[in-house]
This record gives sequence, structure tokens and C-alpha cells, in this order.
Amino acid sequence: MCGIVGIVSRPPTRATPTADRILALLDDGSIDALQVADRELRGLPGVLALADRLELTAGVTARLDQLDARAEALDRELGEAAVAPAELERRSAEIIALRDVLWALRNDRLRTAREVAALAGRDAGDSALAAYLAVQQALSSIDRLEVRGRDSAGLHVFVYGHAIDAADPAIAERSADPTFQSGGVRTARGVLSFVYKAAAEIGELGDNTRALRAAIGADDLLRRAVSAPEARVSVLAHTRWASVGIISEPNTHPVNSEEVESGAVPAPYVVAVLNGDVDNHADLRVEHQLRIHGQITTDSKVIPALMARHAATAADEVEAFRRTVAASEGSVAIGAVSAAHPDRLLLALRGSGQGVYVGLGDDCFIAASEPYGVVEEADRYLRLDGEHGGEILVLGSELAGEPGGVRRI
Repeated sequence: MCGIVGIVSRPPTRATPTADRILALLDDGSIDALQVADRELRGLPGVLALADRLELTAGVTARLDQLDARAEALDRELGEAAVAPAELERRSAEIIALRDVLWALRNDRLRTAREVAALAGRDAGDSALAAYLAVQQALSSIDRLEVRGRDSAGLHVFVYGHAIDAADPAIAERSADPTFQSGGVRTARGVLSFVYKAAAEIGELGDNTRALRAAIGADDLLRRAVSAPEARVSVLAHTRWASVGIISEPNTHPVNSEEVESGAVPAPYVVAVLNGDVDNHADLRVEHQLRIHGQITTDSKVIPALMARHAATAADEVEAFRRTVAASEGSVAIGAVSAAHPDRLLLALRGSGQGVYVGLGDDCFIAASEPYGVVEEADRYLRLDGEHGGEILVLGSELAGEPGGVRRI
């Protein structure tokens, strides 16, 4: 089985917590106070509070060490105490809640800030930190989802609001490969499309995300793009278990809508990922005369290509997405983003063999194929239903993280 991850976000709607505020909550030490600290250190405000703040990070770490020791002591005391079953259950639950929030603070909040700072580099502005936070959220989710399949993984970033000229030689140099392999760049409607991929028949858990992280961190063009003050991003990622098409970078998702030759009607630029199998992908290629490059043999390629064809003649790209999903036979989960609306993530579930969950995070939606793909960033999520004819969700960035930002079809 494969895994989908999608991230759309908005600028923060709350202030960055101060060092005094965070340390006071940790000094309080109650589970309620620690849970507040965990919530305040989520999202971009948390990254802005912690990234490259060595003194604060050291203070947080020291307090977490003390609280971990306290949890150990409470556990020992409970093991030696003679208490009634109800009291034993209550105290055990408190210790578990304490360990959970301490783990989240150390392994989610501190780690996220550290990884974002490493990707963004020194003296990164807020827009760059926000962009690399979305990338880090996707990479962390993919790490968890790799148990579903890991012969390849890919991550795509749409950057809009950047200040890079479309005629920049770096774009042309990286746009020549028609199979959209790792490091590929496209520009459409003023939006930059970056893709990073890793493919290997044999590998260990974490190998793919390490390769993706290294490629993203070394990409100076991406860094320039997201450093513009108004730059925003959306991220679509995937970990694959190949069932149709060989294991290769051209077949690694995300895949784009480009065809070998342009059609008579210019088609919008779309990027998509697929879980499951499009059983009739060969028929769809023939029926719509899709001109797909010979090295791309995955069934997922028909999705963005067909959606772009529909969108070229239909006014509404959501309707184009719906038509594409409806035409895809089999049990499928699909994620897609268009350069026409890079701040909007389209998700579909059809059939009972796949899953899609949408986490309501801190000013962001994070979609994943399993709940454990969203829990680092969200403690509430929505689950798509594919069994009753299928379901489509449109996630807009304007109300990212709120139920009101979800349109259900």
C-alpha cells in the first residue's frame, strides 16, 4: 500500500509565544500547563519561538529532563504502592498523559524547530521558515507512512508569491527533463513547481526521506523562491509500493500533467498522487489519446493528465477533478493540486480499500493515508468515506485548520 501526504496552510493567526511564557508553563509542570505549552509550540509560532534560539531550547530541554525524571519516579512509586484498582487506574492514566505530552514536546516540537532551521539555513525570514515547516511536516508524515511502502518516495512543492523571473536560467536548466525526475522545476501561471524523488528496490526505513531532505536542503533555487516576503507554498508528497509500473524516478509520485506534445487547447498544470490502482488506466490512455512519455508507465500519470484535459474545456477545475475520479475504476485515493489554485488541495476517496484523513492543525490542513500521518500536527481529524459512491474534499488555505475551510462533495 502507498501513502499520501498533503499540506496547505495560511499565515499564523496567533502570536509567537515568548520564552518567558513557555518556560513558565514548563515550570508549572501540571499536565494542563504542559499541554498548553505543546499547543503553543505547534505551527509557525512554535518554530519562530524555538528556531535558532539556543538559550530557550536549552532551557526547555533541561526542564523536560527534570519532568522525565519525575515521571519515572511516579511510575516507581505507583509500582510499589498498595492502592485500590480505581485509584491505580486514575494514577496510571495521569502518568501516561504526562509521558505523552513530554514525548510530544521533545520529539515533535523541539525536533520540528530543529529540522526546519536546518532546512532553512541561518537568518531565514518568516516566509522561508513557513515554507520549510510545510516541507518538514510532510517529510515527518512520510516517515511514519513508509510502513505502507517505501520502494520510492516523492515530494512536490508549489511556490507562489515568489520574486523569481520565469526567464531565470536556473528554471530553464531544470525544466528540460520531460519525465519530471528529482530536481525538476516547472513554471505555470507564475507558480513554481519543484519535485524531489528517490527510488530504490531495496532500502531501509528513512532512506528515502533522508535523500529527499538532503536534496531539498541543497536547492538554492527553492531557497531563493521561498525567501520572498510574500512567498507561500503547498506540499504534496507520497511514499510508494509499486503495483503498476517499474520502480523508477519517472514512475515515482507526485506526477504532473505534462504530455509529450501540447494539445490544441492549452491545458492547466496539475500535479497528483495516487493510492490504489486505476484498473482502467490503459483504456483511459487510449480513449483520451493521452500522449504520455514512454518512460512513465505508472497508472497514476493518467490522473493529472486527464484532469488537465477536462479543466482545459471545463470552467471549474473541481468538476474536472470529479470527472477524473469518476472515470477511474478501482479502489483509489487521490490527491491533486493545480497551478491555477496552488493554495487549494483536492482529495478523493473511492472504494473501501484506501483511507484518507485530514488533520485540523495549527493554521494548516495536513492530509494523510493513516491517522498516524497527521497526529504530530493535529489532535482532531476528519475521515473520508469512499464506500457510498465516493467522496471529494476541497481544502482551501484561507481557513486552513478550521472545519469551515473544508468543502465536501
